[in-house]
Amino acid sequence: MHRILARQPLAPDVVRIWIDAPVVARKRRPGQFVIVRLSEEGERIPLTIAEVDEARGAIALIVQGVGKSTKTLNRMQEGDGILDVAGPLGQPTNVGANRTVCCIAGGIGAAVILPIARAFKAAGGYVTVIVGARTRALVILEDEFRAIADQTIVTTDDGSHGVPGLVTDALHDVLACAPAPFDEVVAAGPLPMMRAVCDVTRPPGIRTTVSLNPIMIDGTGMCGGCRVSIGGQQKFVCVDGPEFDGHQVDFAELIARLSAFREFERIALHRAGL
Repeated sequence: MHRILARQPLAPDVVRIWIDAPVVARKRRPGQFVIVRLSEEGERIPLTIAEVDEARGAIALIVQGVGKSTKTLNRMQEGDGILDVAGPLGQPTNVGANRTVCCIAGGIGAAVILPIARAFKAAGGYVTVIVGARTRALVILEDEFRAIADQTIVTTDDGSHGVPGLVTDALHDVLACAPAPFDEVVAAGPLPMMRAVCDVTRPPGIRTTVSLNPIMIDGTGMCGGCRVSIGGQQKFVCVDGPEFDGHQVDFAELIARLSAFREFERIALHRAGL
């Protein structure tokens, strides 16, 4: 059993939860995740390890309440117990030294980008962060990004905070100043956003890494639930990823697969009264 040590609401339906998990905190590397199960009957939820506190033996998960399990997790309080926290899982981010990197976060993707941006900066890199959301209330981790990045650009779809527009608009503006100012772009967020980022970086040939988060069950590649097509080959996000060359990802296939379970999620929410 893993105890919740602290919780902090960050935005509507978004909560940062610190969990007692000393082994994970000690072994985790940027880009990796855990699979959480709240109870014996609960589903398995893949969540990025956003932050660690090795001294306390704790990890921070940033959870957006979308389905039954994530909404239930977000309602849990300090002292409550979580049955399983399995990890760290997945391949860590390939953090090269002294690289000029643009890290792009859409919505809850900020939880994925924060440890990656921090790692590139610690390795001597020059880090630009573009973080976007639909509206000001949904922008998360802005202060954390400004504390570590050399340049932070905030965008909102409705113009209520930062630069009006999408993260891709900001990326276009940066690239207009210099056609290829980055050694690499790293993106995390909604699939359409990551696909749009890849469409922008493909013509100038900028290496682009995306972090994927499809449905997972066991986290070992056995169930096949997280399979994706990368360059025409089948890969499993839980063991081969979660990060892949964005220019090789079949986004259309992945978006179609993820939409197949929306009706089941709706029914589960209705039955739970959430």
